[in-house]
Amino acid sequence: MKLLAKVTLFLLPSVLTAAQPVQALIITGHDHHDWRSTTPYLVKLLNDTGRFEVRVEEAPAGITAATLAPYDVLILHYNGVRWPAETEKALLDAVRGGKGALAVHAATYTFSGLKTQGPEFHDKDFVEPRWVDWGKMVGAYWDRTPPSSGHAGRKVFTVKFPNTSHPITQGLSTFRISDELYHNLRAEPGLEVLATAYDNPQQGGTGKDEPQIWVHNYGKGRVCYTAWGHDLSSMQEPEFGITFTRAAEWVATGKVEPPVKKDPGPRLLVVTGGHAFDSSFYGLFDGFDWKHAVFNKEAFKSDIRKSTDVLVLYDYEQEISEQAKKNFQNFAESGKGIVVLHHAICDYNDWPWFAEMVGGRYQVKAAPDRPAATYKHGQDLVVRPTMGPRNAPPVLSGGKEMNGLAMWEMHIIDETYKGLWISPEAKVLLRTNDPTSDGPVAWISPYQKSRVIYIQLGHDKLAHEHPAYRDLVKNAILWAGGKL
Repeated sequence: MKLLAKVTLFLLPSVLTAAQPVQALIITGHDHHDWRSTTPYLVKLLNDTGRFEVRVEEAPAGITAATLAPYDVLILHYNGVRWPAETEKALLDAVRGGKGALAVHAATYTFSGLKTQGPEFHDKDFVEPRWVDWGKMVGAYWDRTPPSSGHAGRKVFTVKFPNTSHPITQGLSTFRISDELYHNLRAEPGLEVLATAYDNPQQGGTGKDEPQIWVHNYGKGRVCYTAWGHDLSSMQEPEFGITFTRAAEWVATGKVEPPVKKDPGPRLLVVTGGHAFDSSFYGLFDGFDWKHAVFNKEAFKSDIRKSTDVLVLYDYEQEISEQAKKNFQNFAESGKGIVVLHHAICDYNDWPWFAEMVGGRYQVKAAPDRPAATYKHGQDLVVRPTMGPRNAPPVLSGGKEMNGLAMWEMHIIDETYKGLWISPEAKVLLRTNDPTSDGPVAWISPYQKSRVIYIQLGHDKLAHEHPAYRDLVKNAILWAGGKL
């Protein structure tokens, strides 16, 4: 992920309104740490809050004042060689001028005059002049003169929060983390220490409480440093994520807003039974609140209107009791959502209401008025939308965040059906020109009492694990649940 966009210089207020996303730039690269895995995780942490727009710069030597102008917080995840004078000046000026800075882990070692190749540090590693102003901005730097800065190797240690009134550490309590425990850093005056850890001398430590998180001002800019984050596993500690995202927001805005309440999404009841299927099917519901009913007898044994927002059918059954029919129909008539997948269109050939609700029927056995439908495994399909982006419903477009329908123009290997009855009033969304298919492979049912969508794709793991199919099913669930 390399930042390539050309930007122009403009001024930002020091405190943002709640409606504005915080603009964050992660400066990374050229590190003996595993920055290629940790940087995407930092992006994920920030994105998951819903508060940030994040960009990444992997080649910071070309940074200028104009590059930094649009950003509210600069996240310093770099451990490498010195930069050109113009870049170094641009960074310092940006923070002194009021931008926030969040320095991570090896940032205290960066530009300390030590070599960056390899994890071991010795006197011979002093090969570059120390960037003094970088240490002042971060708040501390490494020094190999006694008592030597360093760490005794990775270990599990206990972190304490002596200041839990600060927005970054508010409400946090003692916890254990596996990471490198830096000691004997040369700290600048005026740091406010928010977290410490005892460096056990029996494990090569100093026998002192070493600072782990601190904040201070650099000119008009707010700065935070966290000593954690040697690798991905240490960043995955919950307390790292909490303090990292809070710190990024605090240095940018001077405050930390309460957590954004995420919409839990619709509650699903997924019905299977009567047909074998790959376990990959369950992965379609990752991130959803869902329950599983094996057979309709379990699904509709009671009224599900209060417990379920979207009914997902992936069963293959013909028999259904009168009580189950009543509970099923009551749910459908309550304005809730129904997603019918693949072979579930074969259900209940003797129940006309079901075909009306789905907007189609697969005739399992030939009837006097209709021949049996046919199927064909393992067909090499190209599936395309039936309408352009301007006319597409949200279930295809993905809502206003999606631009166009290219993601649904997919190549997929799946089972096809031919000889279906499809309501002439169904709104066909996707179709294929494969001769073993009727053509339509997804439609919105004309049923008026609830939101019903049928997706004919989905026979096995080749479909279940197809990214576009997974997105299609997700969008169908959200649309049926009134969330898209």
